[in-house]
Amino acid sequence: MASNTIKQDSGSIFIKVISYICISVFALFCVFPFALMISSSFMNEQEIIREGYKLIPNEVSFKAYELLLSNSSKLVDAYQVTIFITVVGTVLGLFMMSMAGFVLNRKDFKYRNFFSFLIYFTTLFSGGLIPTYILMVKHLHLKDNLFAMILPAVVGAWSIFLMRNFMKAIPDSLYESATIDGAGDFRIYWRIFMPLAVPSLATIGLFSALGFWNEWYNGMLYMDTQSKFPLQYFLQRMINQANMGSLINSGAVINTADLPTQSIKMATAVLATGPIILLYPFIQRYFVTGLTIGAVKG
Repeated sequence: MASNTIKQDSGSIFIKVISYICISVFALFCVFPFALMISSSFMNEQEIIREGYKLIPNEVSFKAYELLLSNSSKLVDAYQVTIFITVVGTVLGLFMMSMAGFVLNRKDFKYRNFFSFLIYFTTLFSGGLIPTYILMVKHLHLKDNLFAMILPAVVGAWSIFLMRNFMKAIPDSLYESATIDGAGDFRIYWRIFMPLAVPSLATIGLFSALGFWNEWYNGMLYMDTQSKFPLQYFLQRMINQANMGSLINSGAVINTADLPTQSIKMATAVLATGPIILLYPFIQRYFVTGLTIGAVKG
């Protein structure tokens, strides 16, 4: 029985081995900080002070996690806020950016070049912090409102152009056939273009979800109520040693002489980054397709 395997020469095998080695080394460099963060979260305070952060601790300690979970109400509030702005912001953003990409791709839209220029212009210049703050607080009255963390990031110019470029790959004959059958614009967008745009939606959705999950800056600017702080801003306050006093005053019984001030930073980072990492494997198969198709067509 003849073998279908193509025999490779020594040069190809050598290049393949070198490529695997380089990729493996690069992957180790990427994974190392995350592994160090996880292992350090299980180290006790004295060992960190004496020997520094390391991958394999001499003694496994859960004091940092016990401290966080003993004051879980604020952590749960921060999780709820971050999950809310991530879900609402991503869904709202995908709807608006896909609508914009669909309209800008339509050749019968007379002003598509004008609006494309306006969207592109925002990638070069912006109003800055003070006009944005006045708009959000004085005119939109979103001070201490969760939508103050959603609206500034709900639409991105780069994502709109990525969506528009992806929709260029969809044949115009589909739109013409649907129009002849009596379908309206929104029906064509929802029933024809959206199912075909799943790879680009997954790609842009992942970027949007990561952006909302890591949101802290707008939370610092606009949020006053502590129960409305997003997770990353809550993490930042936890890292500050000054905030450790308020953590103790919240009702937890803590031995301040044995307070895990170093390992709690790593434990909080693990709790903050863990859930969003689980999202990537479910959309990985769409990620490369959506990114490459949208990026190639200009």
